[in-house]
Amino acid sequence: MPLISVSSRCHNSQMTLDNPAAARARRIKLELSKLQDSRAYDLLMRLPLTGWSMFCATLQMAGLARYVREADPALPLGAYAVNLAMRLSTIAFLLLLAASVLLRARPTGKARGLEPRISAFGGAFLVYAIPFFPRRELSVTVEMVSTLLVLFGSAAAVYALMRLGRSFSMMAEARRLVTSGPYRFIRHPLYLAEQLAVVGLAMQFSSWATALVLVVQIAFQLRRMHNEEAVLAESFPEYAAYRQRTARLVPGIY
Repeated sequence: MPLISVSSRCHNSQMTLDNPAAARARRIKLELSKLQDSRAYDLLMRLPLTGWSMFCATLQMAGLARYVREADPALPLGAYAVNLAMRLSTIAFLLLLAASVLLRARPTGKARGLEPRISAFGGAFLVYAIPFFPRRELSVTVEMVSTLLVLFGSAAAVYALMRLGRSFSMMAEARRLVTSGPYRFIRHPLYLAEQLAVVGLAMQFSSWATALVLVVQIAFQLRRMHNEEAVLAESFPEYAAYRQRTARLVPGIY
């Protein structure tokens, strides 16, 4: 047995000498893994989403100021108030999102591979392609439904995000298992709230092209939920029982 062990070590050493490129690749992979687990990398990865959220919030603030200046005096007070509340709730969500990213705890588990990252980015950012399409002229009723969807979705997203606190993740990561507030009933209230707002936004630019963008974005979101649940189940033993007693998005339906 000792002779076999020595022979095996010699064989492995010879393979390493014969394959310096493979050894170098392993070292690079190990260093990258250490870098991704470092605090500096975690802090650096917070900056893009924080910056994007602040940028969008700034644009929304400019739009709010313009709306207050240029609002039609003949617009009913109720419609004006709803539009104002919708814009304020969107700004509140974006600012809270930026704060959540900056203050969130470090992950205790995360999905590996490229697909979870693609799904997360697609689900989160594909919606921003919709305003590049031509805006539709809507009836007063449809316009009000669209505005109310954005208002309710944004306000509900603010509430869900406040319940998540430092556990917020854009990627499929585990920090702390939140089961209070809306999370008592469904596993992804934040995604549901965001999707209501996205549908309301898409109504204002409705076309076959925006419908296709919306379908693809929803597909990414569903895959994103699956990836997130896999990470949470791996990180928290109690997640299996939580998943059994809650719906993914709509109690009694899905």
